[in-house]
Order: sequence, then structure tokens, then C-alpha cells
Amino acid sequence: MFVVIRMRISFHGGAREVTGACYLLEAEQTKILVDCGLFQGRRELEELNGEPFRFVPSEIDALIVTHAHLDHVGRIPKFVRDGFAGPIFSTAATRDLALPLLHDALRLDARNGGGMLYEEKDLERAVALWRAVPYGTRQAMGGMEFRLHNAGHILGSAMVEMRAEGEKILFTGDLGNTPSVLLPAPEHFSDIEYLITESTYGGMAHEAAEERVLRLERAVEDAVSRGGALMIPAFATERTQDILHLLNEMLLFKRIPDVPVFVDSPLAIRITEVYERYPEDYRPEIRELFGQHPHLFRFKKLRFTESVDASKSIAEVRGPKIIIAGSGMMQGGRILHHLKRHLPDERSILLIVGFQAAGSLGRRLVEGAERARVLGEDVAVRAEIRKINGFSAHADGPQLYDFAASNRDALKRVFTVQGEERQALHLAQEIRDRLGVAADAPQLHQEFEI
Repeated sequence: MFVVIRMRISFHGGAREVTGACYLLEAEQTKILVDCGLFQGRRELEELNGEPFRFVPSEIDALIVTHAHLDHVGRIPKFVRDGFAGPIFSTAATRDLALPLLHDALRLDARNGGGMLYEEKDLERAVALWRAVPYGTRQAMGGMEFRLHNAGHILGSAMVEMRAEGEKILFTGDLGNTPSVLLPAPEHFSDIEYLITESTYGGMAHEAAEERVLRLERAVEDAVSRGGALMIPAFATERTQDILHLLNEMLLFKRIPDVPVFVDSPLAIRITEVYERYPEDYRPEIRELFGQHPHLFRFKKLRFTESVDASKSIAEVRGPKIIIAGSGMMQGGRILHHLKRHLPDERSILLIVGFQAAGSLGRRLVEGAERARVLGEDVAVRAEIRKINGFSAHADGPQLYDFAASNRDALKRVFTVQGEERQALHLAQEIRDRLGVAADAPQLHQEFEI
């Protein structure tokens, strides 16, 4: 009797949750994992990081990494520790960004005295397995073949185009928000048959690019006029570099006052150095600008405060100032020290420029908390809280739908991932209703035959 072997895909993270991206594609004798990220946000979600994988790591033929954010790479050393010994593929920029991020996560775990997912030796073994693959290069793995395509999300971010069993499958990773401050728009397709798409902002729309810049400019002006601090909790990767470039441009054209600016994040400093090594990945006009003025992220009154003493000295600077510090969701990092000092100050502004996961301090502040628990102390929230969605590196709902719609003639099925339940279900429903294509928002560990 002839048996048709079908492919299977299973979702071991990023399932009705933004974080923890981890997808297993199996076809005949080949097993490929796409991403192996940390769960972040609520405590019960983060507890999943320590659980055993629902598959056997030693049986996986290869891991493909879409980009360097921890919710896509954070469990890779654990994956290696638990038996994986195959190749790890990504762009060169993704590899170079991921390593300081993983080292930083290890340092934080050690400092917090528990919950260690991996050790330094596991990270070193992962580095030895890592291989850089340029965009567009075909790579065969057993019965599958893949190519990486620009995703426009962060430096080096990629979509993974897979060919297996005669089918064309695309994992978007995180799809970039167009137009990006620094990066080119994501590549587009018209012939994808199975689409695994992010849905972080499913059913939601960002401000226009001009609006996000204007709102940043006004936040600076307002904080300066009040004599307060402008605090910007920012992810070390992409968001910090976007903000620095725009502030540099505003200062050049004298659109904002010349005030002290501090990047209070050792990790962001290292990430900025990686960005400066890959100008070929910028969009053409930024690449040209970098060639003429190779200081996109540096200006006169900017200080990178790497040491603890330098960080503490920020408090001694009187008058208005801008403080860019991690972490982006205010779950840790040096931003907490600045929040403790300036949240009770009605002259100050907290400007949130990134996604805030459910259960995070950032989400509670966005939702109007009048008091906050910061570094073990109950702090009054008198500073003004502002949010700019337009700086998100994620595509919004209309962009996500348009990306799927461009493949409508070929699409057989869509899976919406990397979004909270409401957003993932909304995008899946919109695709079913408007495109007439089967679409699912998978649940954790759910498996489908395709």
C-alpha cells in the first residue's frame, strides 16, 4: 500500500503569545527548527523556559534563526545543552547581535541567583555551531531547502523561505514596520502556499512615520521646558539606534534644544557598535548618509555610560536631560533606577516606544497605574506617561494583512503566531473573512499536518 508522507508543523512557543518563538517543521527524514526563543512577560510564562523541550533536540537536523531578539534566540544555548549538535543558520548580523544579547542574559541570570537556563560553555558550543548565510543563498538540508530574505525588522532580520515536499512555506519571523528609520522594507512574495506570520499588532494600526518623529520631538521640547527628565526605556537592539539617529538629525537641524543625552545600557553600547559594522544592511539613503557622515548614532552631548559609576553620575546632572536605558519593557535593567528617581517628578516624562507584554511594568504604566513597585519600593507615578506605537519595529495590522493578501492566489493555509491571543485570532479571522483562506492561531505545542 502506497503511503503519502505529509509534512508536520508544531508550535512550541509564540502560540497566542508574543514571545518564545519556536517552530518545528518535519518532512520525511528531515527536522528543522525555526527559532528557539525565550518566553517573556508573565511569571507563569517565563516558567516555561525551564521545561524540557517537547521534541528531542539531538534529532533536529538544523536550527534556522530569523533574528537576534531574545524571544527568538534566548533558549538556543539550552537547546545545545540538551543535545542539539547540528548547524545553526542565520545572517551574519543576526549572529553578531545575538552573541552579546545571550551573554547579557546569562549575566543577568547569574546575578539574580537562580533560574540558569544555560552556562557559558553551552553558549560557546552554540557559537561553534553558528553559520552565517547571506540573504538569497539557497541552502539544502536533507529533504528541504531554505533561503533567507530581508524582513526589515532589525539589523540582519530574515524571513525563512522553505521548500519541502513540493510546497513553498514562509516563516516571517518578525515582519518590519514600513517605513523603518534605518532599514529597507521587507521583501514581498506572491507565491507562498503556507504562511507562518507574526501577529503582534493584528487588528491595530501604527501612527504615520511623520507622526512618530513629531511626537518624539515634542516630548523632548516639553521635558526641556519643564526642566524634567525624558526617560525612554528602549530595547538595546534597533530601538536605541533609531532614537539616537533621529535625535542626531533633530539636533543637526536645530529642531530640539541641545541637552545632555545618556545611553545608560552597556548592552546597547555593544549593539550600536555592531550596527556600525553593517552599513550595507541600511536602506539606500541611510547607507549613503553613513558614507558621508559615519556618526549616525553619535553627537556632541551624547554620553554612553557603560560603568556603574558613570550610570550613577547621571543623577548629578541638573536640569533637563534625556535618558535612554534598558530594558524596553522595564522588567529589569538600569531604567529602573531612573524610574525610581523620576516617576514621582511631575516635570518628567516617560516615553514608551516599544511593545509592552502583558504582566510587565511597562504595560501597567501604559494602562494608567498610579503607583508602581520599582526596585522593592512603592513609587508614586506623577510623571507624564506617553506612548508612541509608530516606533515599533513590527508591522501593524494593515501591513500584516497586505503581506498575506499579496499571496492570495497561492495560499493554502496561514498560521498566525507571535501575538497575544486577541491579536492572533483577529488576524486569522481577517484572513479567513477577506481572503477566503484557511487560517489558524495555534495553541502551545499544537501540531498540524500540511
